[in-house]
Amino acid sequence: MDITVLPDALVERGQDGGRIFLVVMDGVGGLPHPESGQTELEAAQTPHLDALAARSSLGMLLPVGPGITPGSGPGHLSLFGYDPVANQIGRGALSALGVGFDLQPGDVAVRLNLATLDGDGRVTDRRAGRPTDEEGRRVVEKVRTALAEVDEVELFIEHVKEHRAVLVFRGPGLSADFADTDPQETGVPPAPVTPLTPAASEVAGLIERVLARIGVAMADETVINGVLARGFAMFEGFPTLEEWFGLRALAVAQYPMYRGVARLVGMDVKDVPGSEDETVAFVEARHGGYDFVFAHFKAPDARGEDGDFAAKVAAIERIDALIPRFTALEPDVLIVTGDHSTPAGYGAHSWHAVPVLLASRWGRPTAASFGEAACRGGDLGRFEGKHLMSLALANAGRLAKFGA
Repeated sequence: MDITVLPDALVERGQDGGRIFLVVMDGVGGLPHPESGQTELEAAQTPHLDALAARSSLGMLLPVGPGITPGSGPGHLSLFGYDPVANQIGRGALSALGVGFDLQPGDVAVRLNLATLDGDGRVTDRRAGRPTDEEGRRVVEKVRTALAEVDEVELFIEHVKEHRAVLVFRGPGLSADFADTDPQETGVPPAPVTPLTPAASEVAGLIERVLARIGVAMADETVINGVLARGFAMFEGFPTLEEWFGLRALAVAQYPMYRGVARLVGMDVKDVPGSEDETVAFVEARHGGYDFVFAHFKAPDARGEDGDFAAKVAAIERIDALIPRFTALEPDVLIVTGDHSTPAGYGAHSWHAVPVLLASRWGRPTAASFGEAACRGGDLGRFEGKHLMSLALANAGRLAKFGA
C-alpha cells in the first residue's frame, strides 16, 4: 500500500526520537470578512498561538491537492502521513471504528443520518432536529430489533452521536460502490439506492430492503422517522503509524468519526472526553509513553458550517487559551493546524489551504502571529498535507539522511 513519497528506510524507529504533538483545530482555515478583511483566525485574539508562531516555522497546507475540497476522513489521513488519494476510506467505516465496532475485512459500513420526513416522504430536516444522544439511542434500539429478522447477511446498527448512526453489513459478495441516499437538501425525497458498479448492482436490492425495513421500524415516530445513507465503505484495514513510522500514538477526540480515523491507523483511543478542557486534561494525564499525540477540537468547523463568523472566532479563542497546557508538556515538536478550511462565509468545507504552525528547536520563524497572511510567507511554504508527517519526523530527529 502506497502512503506517501517518504522512503520507508528513512524512518528511524529507535526509542531516542522526539515526541510529536498534533493539535487539530477542525476547519480552522477561513476567508476574509468583507468588512475587516481578516479571516476568523486573524480576527481572533490568540496571544498564545501568536507567541508560539514567533518561534515556529509557518506555512499553508493543502489537505489533498489544489482545488480539492476534503472530507474529514481524507483530511485527517493526510495529516497522519497517508496519501488520501491512494488510500481512500468511506465515512461509514470511520464512524463504525469511532464507536469501537470491531470491523472485519469485507464488512461494508454506512453512516446514517437520522432524519425527519413529511407525509409525502420528503426530507424536512436532514438531522432530525439534532436529537439528544438518549433520543437517538432509543430509536436505534427500536431499529436494531427490526433488523434482527434479515437473513441474507449479518446486520449491526450502532448509535454514534445525536442524529448519527452507523449500519454494518457482514456477509459474502458485498459491495460498497453506492451513491449516498442523502440528497443534501430539504423538500425532496431521499435519493434512491444507486449502484456505481456492476458488482454493486447485484446487492442493490439487499441495501434497498434493509433501508426500507428501517423506515418501517420508524413509521410511528414523529421526528426521527427516516434515515439518509452516507459514505458506504468496505473495510480492508490499514498499516498503523507504528508500523510505518515507528510511532506509538494516542488520540483524544470528542467525536466518534475522528476517533475512528485514529483507530484506523492504530492509535490508542481509550476514553471519550466531554469538553475541550477535558480533552487537554486527558492529554496531560495520559501522554506519557507515547511518541505521537493527536488532540482534536471540533468547534471551529461546526461554527464555520453554521455560517457564524463571530462564533468561530470565539471557538478559536477558547482553544488558544488551552495552548500553554500543551507547551507545558514540552513536546519536541508541536504542530497546530486544521484538516481543512471551513470559512463561515462559505458555510461548508472548502478547498482553501490551511494555516500550519510547527514549533521545534529547529524552526525558522518568520512572523509574530498565526493566521493565513502570516503563514503564506512562512518558511514551510505551501505543501500537500501528506508531507506534514515527514516534516514532523525530521524535526523530531526521526528521519535518516537520504542517499550517500
